[in-house]
Amino acid sequence: MSRLAALLLAALLAVAGCGDRRPAAELVVGSRPDAESILLADLYVAALRSYGFGARAETADDPMAKLDSGAFTVVPAFTGQVLQKFQPDTSALSDKQVYRAMIGALPEGIAAGDYTTAAEDKPALLVTQATANAWGGSDLSELPSHCDGLMVGSLAGARTPAAVGTCRLPAPREFPDAATLLAALRAGQLTAVWTTTASPDLPADLVMLADGKSALIQAENVVPLYRRNALSERQGLAINEVAGVLDTAALADMRRQVAGGADPQAVAGGWLAEHPLGR
Repeated sequence: MSRLAALLLAALLAVAGCGDRRPAAELVVGSRPDAESILLADLYVAALRSYGFGARAETADDPMAKLDSGAFTVVPAFTGQVLQKFQPDTSALSDKQVYRAMIGALPEGIAAGDYTTAAEDKPALLVTQATANAWGGSDLSELPSHCDGLMVGSLAGARTPAAVGTCRLPAPREFPDAATLLAALRAGQLTAVWTTTASPDLPADLVMLADGKSALIQAENVVPLYRRNALSERQGLAINEVAGVLDTAALADMRRQVAGGADPQAVAGGWLAEHPLGR
């Protein structure tokens, strides 16, 4: 074969090889089908896309099972809920303790990215201002001293702690909606009601007891779970950067927008445009 013919053959093979290249598969970020879970998935989709990676969100009733099977690549979750799923008898409460225990409890094929130290959505108690004044403060550590006779309420079906420190709480009285629940608190029919720290509709006239002096309620920080060895270094960096930017106030605000009818993907994209990653 002449030198010219060999060069032409090499060029043809190179062109053929280029034609066989396929675009990288999209990463699938999974969530439950409720609006708040979809919002978190859209946040991580937006983060991956901002780094130039193809990604899309999908929903499933059991996203963890889809992650375990490989159908999902990334699943945003909350640290305490994941830990309770795999280690329900845990005594870990603080964000660092819960995260470390969660990592140790994960199935072999699943890994965890960085958790959002400033963004949480864990159970919290609301009281009236009069109750906070009578207790001498608005820290949750005040509650065990007033354990006797507590009357606690919650929305029907809400997951609530059975104890706060040394105080074993009575089973909460359940209400069908937030308006009825808060009306009972304001009327003095309840001492406190359960909400969450990133609730989108916290009333300004009520006081949330802060779990600040010591962790009395198990942490619930946003964390991305992913298939072990399924992400490149830069893809891992993309999802981990969310942890350094997202905070509870932003999460509550985005949830408020979604509850008001806004599209979760648009809300997530708008937040990321205001808080670009990799800067």
